[in-house]
Amino acid sequence: MSSDVMVMGGGIVGLATAWELLRSGATVSVLERNLCGQEASWAGAGILSPLLPWDYPEAVTQLTQFSAHLFPRFVDALQAETGVDPEYQASGMLVLPDSSSQAYVEPGTFDMCSRMLLAKHWCARHAIPVQEVQSSQIAPSLSRDTAALWLPEVCQVRNPRLLQALIRAVKMLGGKVLEHAEVAGWKIERGYVQSIHTVAGERHSAGQYVVAAGAWSRGLLAEHAAALEAWPVRGQILLFKAQPGLLEPMVFDERDNFYLIPRRDGHILAGSTLEEAGFDKSTTPEARETLLARAQALIPVLAEEMIAAHWAGLRPASPHNIPVISMHPAISNLYLNSGHYRYGVTMAPGSAQLIANMILGKLQPLDVTPYQWPHRAI
Repeated sequence: MSSDVMVMGGGIVGLATAWELLRSGATVSVLERNLCGQEASWAGAGILSPLLPWDYPEAVTQLTQFSAHLFPRFVDALQAETGVDPEYQASGMLVLPDSSSQAYVEPGTFDMCSRMLLAKHWCARHAIPVQEVQSSQIAPSLSRDTAALWLPEVCQVRNPRLLQALIRAVKMLGGKVLEHAEVAGWKIERGYVQSIHTVAGERHSAGQYVVAAGAWSRGLLAEHAAALEAWPVRGQILLFKAQPGLLEPMVFDERDNFYLIPRRDGHILAGSTLEEAGFDKSTTPEARETLLARAQALIPVLAEEMIAAHWAGLRPASPHNIPVISMHPAISNLYLNSGHYRYGVTMAPGSAQLIANMILGKLQPLDVTPYQWPHRAI
């Protein structure tokens, strides 16, 4: 099988990359080691903003804001093509600050101001609407009525449905999707990929290759990983089935680094853990107990019998949460679009456009230097 571009990885980033390239007229094949859309992209909460965006470097802000700008057209086009509604909505985020924290206000300047002041300073600088409110004004079901920050324009998407739409859209545009096709080796000559072969012994070739395999990217690249810093971080989430309307906004509790994400049908996601557990994707009783306690501390009616599911996913961690979106430093037709850590869904449309522009030789809408492989120091 030969295509213009071969994308290795069938998660949100790989599928968005394939779709962007197909819409530009390229022929594309997607190879997935397991089933498309069943790993970290499916397991996440679908928040289309960094949690506490003022805590991240400018490279993260630049890419997440670019993606946020693209998202409305991204989901509209997918829904129009496939009929699948990804449930994109601006439900807003209520941030319950940790009043005991101190923070930097500007680089090199320490001040005893509250985290709330830092957040408002950051939002003003980036033209993001924010209001200081009492939490009961926005989310009356919360047990804790406290001074909070309300970011009304923060959006969410139901990521399993977004993935379903992307898989369907890629196939409808003629993309070839091969599942259970784990890459086992590379044929590279004089700095150019000639072909890859799978565990099943099948050989595939393309003009250009994109590795978008999330936490598995380093292992897939093997000896060609070229100082790539990427590793899996396990995240566990509980899903509650509640009555629709119990909680309207997304809520993030900075004190416990914990969020509640409501869906239209009454489901509420509660998460998530950050665990260095290698490639172990199992759930644990300890995490279930902790997440349940934190959920009940915010909304006491979230009883254990309302838990509908408990799962774990492996995030593709990277230094400072900055992904690599770049050509390989030594192999001219090999690219990487990976390492998005907690924000693969958030960054997917922007990352897909940047990598497609690199492959197709188009001008970039922003400075891609921070995402080069290997990362420059920040």
